[in-house]
Amino acid sequence: MQLVVARIGRAHGIKGEVTVEVRTDEPELRLGPGAVLTTDPASAGPLTIETGRVHSGRLLLRFEGVGDRTAAEALRNTLLIAEIDPEELPEGEDEYYDHQLIDLDVVTADGTEVGRITEISHLPTQDLFIVERPDGSEVMIPFVEEIVAEIDLEEQKAVITPPPGLIDDRAEIASSRDES
Repeated sequence: MQLVVARIGRAHGIKGEVTVEVRTDEPELRLGPGAVLTTDPASAGPLTIETGRVHSGRLLLRFEGVGDRTAAEALRNTLLIAEIDPEELPEGEDEYYDHQLIDLDVVTADGTEVGRITEISHLPTQDLFIVERPDGSEVMIPFVEEIVAEIDLEEQKAVITPPPGLIDDRAEIASSRDES
């Protein structure tokens, strides 16, 4: 399975280093020296990481065969893609890769169907499940311990305990306003 792990930014210095926008929770595993990554566009790669370092809070990488600023700048906006085993699990307990969560059925603790996870949105404060309901509408569910009670990969479901108003039907909310 292929996962986008970074996007190449601007060149840094004159010796071929580039800044990267990290898109993985495991940069030390995916973006270490010697890692061979495919690219999008494919014509830019594959790229082998020669060195990496953090400078002013940004990850800088140098790739084999990219020895100057011009060559580094030509890689700007290229996506770096790692090949991973789909059965691989993150090291931490209660951590998941996005591909493990996509397509999980979402149900409440009492078994009521909410929908299916179609996307994970990574925000600065928390991640959100984008859930498609059976009627085609979408609901956003914060991926926080207080709401997502259980992820069961074997049963392919996420059990939630939503606070009032999070998943209530719009029709129910509208009718309760009319009654007021």
